[in-house]
Amino acid sequence: VIQEFKLALSEERIDLKALRQLCFSDFLYKRFYPNLSCQQILLNYLPLDQSLWKSFLIKQREVYTQFLKEMIIQPGIAKANLGVSREDVTLEDHPLNPNPESRWNNYFKDNEVLLQIDKDVRRLYPDMAFFQRPTDYPCLLILDPQNEYETLRRRVEQTTLKSQTVDRNRSGVTNVSSPGKALNLYPSNEYEVLPNGCEAHWEVVERILFIYAKLNPGIAYVQGMNEIVGPIYYTFATDPNDEWKEHAEADTFFCFTNLMSENRDNFIKSLDDSQCGITYKMESVFSMLKEKDVELYLKLQEQNIKPQYFTFRWLTLLLSQEFLLPDVIRIWDTLFSDQERFHFLILVCCAMLILIRDQLLAGDFTVNMRLLQDYPISDVHTILTKAKELQDGS
Repeated sequence: VIQEFKLALSEERIDLKALRQLCFSDFLYKRFYPNLSCQQILLNYLPLDQSLWKSFLIKQREVYTQFLKEMIIQPGIAKANLGVSREDVTLEDHPLNPNPESRWNNYFKDNEVLLQIDKDVRRLYPDMAFFQRPTDYPCLLILDPQNEYETLRRRVEQTTLKSQTVDRNRSGVTNVSSPGKALNLYPSNEYEVLPNGCEAHWEVVERILFIYAKLNPGIAYVQGMNEIVGPIYYTFATDPNDEWKEHAEADTFFCFTNLMSENRDNFIKSLDDSQCGITYKMESVFSMLKEKDVELYLKLQEQNIKPQYFTFRWLTLLLSQEFLLPDVIRIWDTLFSDQERFHFLILVCCAMLILIRDQLLAGDFTVNMRLLQDYPISDVHTILTKAKELQDGS
């Protein structure tokens, strides 16, 4: 299998269909994580022509640097200047200016989003230390000790504004966080303060999400996006190749943006009941279950266990809250290679239900809800294999 991957990635122009098939079916063989570039290709980031990669990556990383300058550095400089130089403060720039388009009004709105992002990324994967550790490649553009402008870290620390709830959870839906991860294992006041010139991996993720929110005001930031960007960033930031690691922030931003362009409808409340919205997808899981295991379907119906009680989190967060991070990445290799773009996710959810059918058929409402909200099977190979069987009609 490894040789097949190497061969597929050695072609000057990559055969996307062949690569997708390799990534999709690999779970049926021994565990092997495809080369990093597979994810970048499957998420439509890298072009299929490998001769274009170098120039393309240079250009994209320059674009991201410009985003940093425009959305983090410039507002920080403006804030610092306005704070010390009264003669520069015009009506247009004054903090009390009622104009909704004023720079200060936008700054305060951004703060609400930033504080929600900060709250979420600080507790990203609390069961592993990676996101709390300092990155080997901090953003020198921002952390230069000569800089006296306001960074995102200072902005969060210094603001006295109370964050308005940006959480857009649906009515009747349980908490987006799973029971195990809802535990606040790292309270914000107990974080180790890194020395000047260092930044933790969660701070990099925070910056990616803040820039995404600024560039996509129609959706901005919704709780749960941190769980989507986390595994992508982890994959890139731990790659054996130093060049990929060094540019993990920029590459993650573009891959996350591409992924969200396909997954964002799940986060938009006004689309919930449309055919591309989350309600339709949740009901699709139960429709498939009815087709594959009518006895189990009727049992859940009888107990009034609705799909939104648990599949909302499964589908919206692409199962990132249900398994350990390496297993999430393994599932995503398969999902990203799905020709129908995440249709296989419906099969995976259905497989997860069928694999615990005996427990569900024996349990009452309370027991079954506990099973579904804290899924008991950790072997993703078994789950993916069962999903493939369902797809093949067996």
